[in-house]
Amino acid sequence: MGQNTMMSHLGMECVEIGDDYVVCTMPVNEKTHQPLGLLHGGATAALIESVGSMGSSLLVDLNKEAPVGLEINANHIKSMRSGKVKAVGKIIHAGKRTHVWNVDCTDMATGNLVCTGRLTVMIVPHKKN
Repeated sequence: MGQNTMMSHLGMECVEIGDDYVVCTMPVNEKTHQPLGLLHGGATAALIESVGSMGSSLLVDLNKEAPVGLEINANHIKSMRSGKVKAVGKIIHAGKRTHVWNVDCTDMATGNLVCTGRLTVMIVPHKKN
């Protein structure tokens, strides 16, 4: 699903999918660093949006509807210079037209919370031709 997208460019990998959650990882390296050598907040936000969007795409009929990010927020708690970050996204609202995902990103080596975010996804029906 993420082939030839920002997900593949940043090295994101989906490692687990459940009924109401999605788990992805992303390396912390030169592709995801900001100029001071720390994990870029935008890369973390991209991970949060990717987790929630992927999760929503598993909950809808993609032949009839498309999930699109509507709003995202991210609180950056701790910095990282290297390693891998793990994002665990859990759906907290699965409505007909909106989904809300809570995503916690942790340093895989220490278990420390790096970032917590929330993504609202709008479910858009495909236009009939």
